[in-house]
Amino acid sequence: MTDLGMLNVPKQTRRDLGGGLGYAFNGQHFDAPADLDVTAAADALTKPLSVIVQVTKRCDFDCSFCSEVLQKPDPTLDQLAAIQKNLAGVGRIFLSGGEPLLRKDFGAVVDVFHGHHIVAVPTNATHAPDHARNIAGKVSYANVGFEGPRAAFRRVRGDYDKTMAGVRVLQEAGIPLALSAVVYRSTLSVLPYTVQIADVLDATKVKLILPLRKGNALNLADHEFITTEEAESTFARLKEQRAEMQWSPALRLTAWTPQNQGHMIVIEPDGAARAWPVYDAPDLWEYLGNVLEEPITEIWKRYRFKDNHVSKYVGRSILAVDQGV
Repeated sequence: MTDLGMLNVPKQTRRDLGGGLGYAFNGQHFDAPADLDVTAAADALTKPLSVIVQVTKRCDFDCSFCSEVLQKPDPTLDQLAAIQKNLAGVGRIFLSGGEPLLRKDFGAVVDVFHGHHIVAVPTNATHAPDHARNIAGKVSYANVGFEGPRAAFRRVRGDYDKTMAGVRVLQEAGIPLALSAVVYRSTLSVLPYTVQIADVLDATKVKLILPLRKGNALNLADHEFITTEEAESTFARLKEQRAEMQWSPALRLTAWTPQNQGHMIVIEPDGAARAWPVYDAPDLWEYLGNVLEEPITEIWKRYRFKDNHVSKYVGRSILAVDQGV
């Protein structure tokens, strides 16, 4: 029982990371005690909790919020193997893009990382029919970008029906789902529908993200960017609706505050490791090093956002219905 009523949640499986930290729900969430000393936990780590690896910059959508508009050649499988070796010990890897499933060899890409890390895949699902069977049992979950009903989805992201068809293929293959939605002021009214869709799809969580002023989002009207205060009040209402409607997915919302600055470590296709988002850095990127040239443990030593990294991933600096992210 929670303060939101009795919810249908997945059976929790925990993998201990030491220092009170752990992965739960097959890597979808981090688990930490309520009294965790974030700074002490960050100082004890020798490598990140989670890393994003961009296996391509290409995409078949042109989302109105997209920050990844500058292209780089796809890494080869040999380069990805070298990256994986230098990411040894990182518990969770997101194989991201662009749209990662555009790679015809995506099954082989997954094989490079499977068995060494918890593997998750952010995707628009449009190419799920090409890969779902080959990656089932190897990826912990697919995080599908999904802005709710058809009209909102089409305006913000792209082809609703093609994504929904891909989602059904992922489900048929037994790949667990989570949904993520970029929140505009003009889409606030559809957020309950997004959670309802996630509930019907048996998605384990809905992650809400505010856009950042980079790439395509530089063309968004100013009024589409909501404030942190508006995000908090919106999230509070959505929590109430979740309890009333007995929706099962967990809810997360990330607003871009100083406590979240630089919390993600992103590996670009050429191996460049960057902290994201860093508000005063060019293109919001801060260069950290290159994992084709050195191990992540060396990059971690000079990474200056360790506290923010841990704080975000254990749910201290985001809005959440329950503990963990």
